[in-house]
Amino acid sequence: MTNVVLITGGFGYLGGRIAQQLAKTKGTTVRLATRRHDTSAPAWLPEAEVVTLALDNDPSIETACNGVHAVIHLAALDAKECGDDPQRALQVNGAGTLKLLQAAVRAGVGKFIYFSTAHVYGAPLAGTLTEQSLPRPAHPYAITHHIAEDFVLAARDRGAVEGIVVRMSNGFGAPAHTDISQWTLIVNDLCRQAITTRELVLRTSGLQLRDFVTLGDAARATEHLLRLPTSDCSDGLFNLGGACAYSMLALSERIAARCQSVLGFTPSIRRPAATPDEKVLPLDYRIDKLRQTGFELRGDIDFEIDATLKICRDFFSMKH
Repeated sequence: MTNVVLITGGFGYLGGRIAQQLAKTKGTTVRLATRRHDTSAPAWLPEAEVVTLALDNDPSIETACNGVHAVIHLAALDAKECGDDPQRALQVNGAGTLKLLQAAVRAGVGKFIYFSTAHVYGAPLAGTLTEQSLPRPAHPYAITHHIAEDFVLAARDRGAVEGIVVRMSNGFGAPAHTDISQWTLIVNDLCRQAITTRELVLRTSGLQLRDFVTLGDAARATEHLLRLPTSDCSDGLFNLGGACAYSMLALSERIAARCQSVLGFTPSIRRPAATPDEKVLPLDYRIDKLRQTGFELRGDIDFEIDATLKICRDFFSMKH
């Protein structure tokens, strides 16, 4: 029997990698949801089903959930869109998630995995953060994700569906395809800069710490959670990060070193000097709870940087 997994945002940066990971699993059919009316399978995943789904269109949501065993919900407005229009963010990220969740319950979906964000804990992220830490979302992006979390976990608590919330830190890695809008994400942007200008320019001193998780690990974690028995899912809430905080300067230096190894040149790094009163806040984003279920990180940081550099070389070199 084939298990159908619906991925909203399946054409996106993280969604594409998760889709490719799940497509390797025997007996799994990946169904990609898109707002586009073109439902032909993409070249990067020709075996996928494609359906049209808009979170503000109830009939399309119902149709997309038919015959689905599990939903992975990634579709949401990004941080800039949320900041520009908080009301629309509430409508799409909050109410849209509720509509999808309700449709999934009506369709008899067994598992509903919602990808939230580490930023529900506040801004900036600092200190030791576990699932027991008090959420204090400050930005419409984080606020609306937290609202959606509550809907998913409430459905879990009343036994309507096996709801799981994943609070993910900063994901990075090579995209499944180049038709994405995420080239402004910091690692992608630095790899793009390396190719187009041979220089890595930071907007800040680069001393601030962030937790990064590779897309490979995020995709594997998703597959792990899909297979995880209900008895091992605890309350359904899991942090997902790389279990290691990097400064942007250290990450830039690593990208420059990989650029030398892969492409034969070392881009320079340019950044503003730190101010005398600049403080570096400690950060320890804990994923012990996920690890206790048997999941382990691979942390293929260099692999993901190398792959991203190669994609940037092939894609952006053609544009110049």
